[in-house]
Amino acid sequence: MQKLSVALGEYPHGQALLDGDVEVDGYRVEPVQVRPIIAAYRRMIRDLEFDVCELAPVSYLMARQEGVPITAIPVFLNRRFHHGDVQCAEGSGIRVPRDLEGRRVGVRAYSVSTGVWVRGVLSEEYGVAHEKITWVVDDDDHIEGRAPANVERVTDGRSLGELLRAGELDAALTGNAGTGRAGPPRPNWTATGVAAPDDESDAEGPYPLFADSATLAADWCLRTGIYPLHSVIAIRSELVERDPGLPTALYAAFVESKRRHLASDPDWSALPRFARQALEIGGDPVPYGIGANEPSLHAILRYSRDQGLLDADFPSDLRELFAEGDYQDA
Repeated sequence: MQKLSVALGEYPHGQALLDGDVEVDGYRVEPVQVRPIIAAYRRMIRDLEFDVCELAPVSYLMARQEGVPITAIPVFLNRRFHHGDVQCAEGSGIRVPRDLEGRRVGVRAYSVSTGVWVRGVLSEEYGVAHEKITWVVDDDDHIEGRAPANVERVTDGRSLGELLRAGELDAALTGNAGTGRAGPPRPNWTATGVAAPDDESDAEGPYPLFADSATLAADWCLRTGIYPLHSVIAIRSELVERDPGLPTALYAAFVESKRRHLASDPDWSALPRFARQALEIGGDPVPYGIGANEPSLHAILRYSRDQGLLDADFPSDLRELFAEGDYQDA
């Protein structure tokens, strides 16, 4: 039986596959622990280090464009909203989204998925011209050479959180995409900057761009059908060429792993954020398959092209993004 090295983040709906309780037909899964999982993205894209690896969706699309020999199955283990990800510096005077134009906004790297989703929402929903913002970064993109001229690199070693507190940034993204960490992904990558502000907080310091971000995000999702993707499962193309049945077998295993988790935890108590999102969207917080994710896939393609990360002629047929296989929505 052929081994299959698999690098995933920590998700209860993927654990049965990693534990071997759910089998991939014809293969023996060998889990590879990489923490944080973001650190595995660059290793997969640049060195094809794993047989199967969770990737950020934008990084996957960019890698495909650059000819990296990987393909994917439509399994999206992680989803989250982004209206609450923009925090503004105390004294910046930013009150509405268009106030961000002409300002300096921090993000870990230009192509991080959170940044792409945030710029897309700001552009389509609020008319913000992202090209009129200076995006300040303190880490590399997984695929280099696509950042536009309005991207500036931090060169003095300070974190985005430090720059935001000092008023040298007008705004910044939160969490791993911005002020919640410093430097490139590494073990014990902890919050060393500015924590995400509470929507209800009136404390001094950075404040959220949107005071009621959860309501705005749920409304946007229900209106547009867009539910932001934050991971996709990539496979080394060599394995698929050798065994065209692998994508279907792997997809089936992920579906079964999720089914087993739901059987034991139907309310997603192990992931409170997913439980909240299930209530907000009125459905499955992690739908798999192409059809179930069509609006989100079209959106991430559109945003990535608009932001200069994908060429205009990058395939728009969603089926071309994935290996041939049987992918019933699940």
